[in-house]
Parts: sequence; structure tokens; C-alpha cells
Amino acid sequence: MTIATLDKEYAQLLAVVQPKVIETEAENEFYLSEVTKLMRLGDAISPAQERLLKLLVNLIESFESQHYQLKPATSLEILTELVRDRGLKQKDLLLVFGSQGVASEVLNGKRGISKSQAKALGEFFKVSPSLFFDN
Repeated sequence: MTIATLDKEYAQLLAVVQPKVIETEAENEFYLSEVTKLMRLGDAISPAQERLLKLLVNLIESFESQHYQLKPATSLEILTELVRDRGLKQKDLLLVFGSQGVASEVLNGKRGISKSQAKALGEFFKVSPSLFFDN
């Protein structure tokens, strides 16, 4: 394929899709559907379609990085999720916290997680203890 042919095909694709900076959720959804169509082509994707795909992905990533920022989870949120995910109860953490009262206070957000507890939680859940340090 010559550069002129590639440019012509790419220009035709641009005329159909009309990509621009995404400003609304509806536009984002439209471009996501176009990306899905292009990705379904697999190895049959043309160089012009691949160029359009890259452009649309950049536009989508830009929009989503501005509008879908996730806030970091707190140590309590992480602990709560790990407990819920594993189907555990407060009593299952007695070895980590040493008493029912301390476990209750931590799980109810009335007490922070100490460094020694973070280390014990890391070992218990087989994750990095740093997950239980709030920044």
C-alpha cells in the first residue's frame, strides 16, 4: 500500500467517524463502540484502520483519565474488602488483632491499623503490609 493510498483510506475513515476531543459521555461511548468494531477485525485490520484505532484509543484515554479518576482506597476499605471477599468474620481476625474489642474498633473505623497489625494482616492475607498504611 502506498502512502497516498493509506492517506486516502485514512481520510475516508476520518470522514465517517469524525474523531474529535471527547467532551461528553455519549461521545466516549460512541468512540468506544468504534474501537470495538476495529478490534474485531483482528489481523484483517488495514494500516489506515489501525491508525484510526490508535487515534480513538488516545482520545478515549485522555477523556477517561480526566473523568474517571479513582481515589486511592484507604487501609480500612482494603481490609474490609479482603474480609468480605474471603467470607471472613470479625472473629477470624482475632489472631491478628489480639482481641475482639480491637478487631471491632479497627473494622468499624474507630481505630487505625498499627504497623505491627499491618505486618500481621499482610501475612494473614498474603499481601504486602503496605496496603494497610494510609498515606
